[in-house]
Amino acid sequence: MSDYKIITPPLTDEDVASLRAGDRVLITGYIYTARDAAHKRMMELIKKGEDLPFDVKGQIIYYVGPAPAKPGYVIGSAGPTTASRMDPFTPPLLKLGLKGMIGKGQRSEEVKKAMQEYGAVYFEAVGGAGALLARRIKSVEIIAYEDLGPEAIRKLYVEEFPVIVAVDMYGNDLFIEGRKAYSRLE
Repeated sequence: MSDYKIITPPLTDEDVASLRAGDRVLITGYIYTARDAAHKRMMELIKKGEDLPFDVKGQIIYYVGPAPAKPGYVIGSAGPTTASRMDPFTPPLLKLGLKGMIGKGQRSEEVKKAMQEYGAVYFEAVGGAGALLARRIKSVEIIAYEDLGPEAIRKLYVEEFPVIVAVDMYGNDLFIEGRKAYSRLE
């Protein structure tokens, strides 16, 4: 897997600066999960000036609501959810030091500008491959909002979790660049 970049969270500014849209990446280490409901609760805490359930500085949030684990497994299917649903909540988290997000689909211009301002990266995980991605998750711990079920915040330990850099800190967007490259082939 020599054509993959290997990263280990928490990410440094240098880690993020080394990543470019289109890079294939393997993540090994701890990442956190959060979807819409958890993001709403975190925004309430930020507005009140209270601490978040985990320190987001240098961390990666995976937009996923995993299925329940079957016997003998640590987690069920764990495919990415649509990242744009988290766009309204993302800039405040980036300001607090969040360095990476994993999801599927495009991000808003506001989020991409905040990524440039604060130095962050957006990774794309393959939608529809939740069962395969779950095999890369080695441990799971609910750390907040257990009442949200699949949308609770979890701390995952992942090994060689495969993602692609979709948007880098320089504003390069694989969704836009890919279309341009494809249109030149017509």
